[in-house]
Amino acid sequence: MRTLLIGAMLAVLAGCSAWPSGGRSCDADFAAFERDTLYFGRTGPLSGQINVSEEQWISFVDATLTPAFPQGLTVLDAVGQWRNVLGFVMREPSKLVVLLHPRSAKDDAAIAGIIDTYRKNFGQEAVLQERQSVCVRF
Repeated sequence: MRTLLIGAMLAVLAGCSAWPSGGRSCDADFAAFERDTLYFGRTGPLSGQINVSEEQWISFVDATLTPAFPQGLTVLDAVGQWRNVLGFVMREPSKLVVLLHPRSAKDDAAIAGIIDTYRKNFGQEAVLQERQSVCVRF
């Protein structure tokens, strides 16, 4: 039983090593891309009050997101919850932005700039970034 358990664990770990960023191979009809999902909170970090209006969000999309990713992006409305620096659980309306793109230093820098701009412009403590390697076709 112990040998079977160790064998199963080794198989799982071997599968994990086949998934490094950029190392995943795609079927012939698909291209290897990165999917970055950015989570933008819309309330003040301590107040819990909305400090990013819908109009301000649209301006941010037009001035910052679209020029950085003119090939396209997806914006979703969400409600999130997180623990702030003072230890309070905050619930807030949020925007999720999904970016599909080939991996490049240029896109990595653009995403870092987007996050930095949002944090500075709207006094946000953080913007969560999630990245996955994916296979896409258009």
